[in-house]
Amino acid sequence: MIATITHKQKTFRVDFSKPMDISLPVMVGGVKAWYVSEPIIEPVRMGDWVGEVAQGGSVNFKNITFNPHGHGTHTECVGHISREFYSVNKSLKQFMFMAELITVLPQEANGDLIITKKILEGFLEDKNPEALIIRTLSNSEAKTHKNYSSTNPCYINEEAMKYIIQKGVQHLLFDTPSVDKEVDGGALLAHKAFWEHPQNTNTQRTITELVYIPNTIYDGTYLMDLQVAAFENDAAPSRPLLYRIIS
Repeated sequence: MIATITHKQKTFRVDFSKPMDISLPVMVGGVKAWYVSEPIIEPVRMGDWVGEVAQGGSVNFKNITFNPHGHGTHTECVGHISREFYSVNKSLKQFMFMAELITVLPQEANGDLIITKKILEGFLEDKNPEALIIRTLSNSEAKTHKNYSSTNPCYINEEAMKYIIQKGVQHLLFDTPSVDKEVDGGALLAHKAFWEHPQNTNTQRTITELVYIPNTIYDGTYLMDLQVAAFENDAAPSRPLLYRIIS
């Protein structure tokens, strides 16, 4: 289905029949981080009754135990780092955004892989996207089932995050478990910079982590549908979908 969209006085066409999913599902054997074990997906048992058709039950009726930050793609709000409770289900009120996808090669420094302001300036000098999607190199399919725990993944430094805010980004998507260094002593400088917490806290911005953007999706501008499961929690599983702009 091709639809004509008007956004900020610009009109363009989008083919909604060809969504590009950049999420990783919650699944056994899937991606995980933060030292969590595999998610548990198991049928409910009540006496002799079992919630699985393959085991003789009338329906499939399963419990799922998982951690939204550690299993699969998730979207989080400032409640992730604040003393006060904020729910991503309440923070995110709109779901369609113009998004810019960029692919970056992190800078190596003291054993870390870092996204710096200088790197981002080369991509965003003349752009002010509502949503920014950062794909890091290298970008193999191993990201779809990797255990990131104790691997010190690539992260965004504080200066770069402040630059992202200066460019007007409200929704940031990143393909590692965190925008911050895996072990940073609880500093969380990138998270705090993005939400301007606690001095000038912005409760509407979101960070989506553990996305995976296949190499078949090229850098550029897309219409993004940020689908987030309705959990009253600081974070929830999410499914960002990208749509190519035809003209």
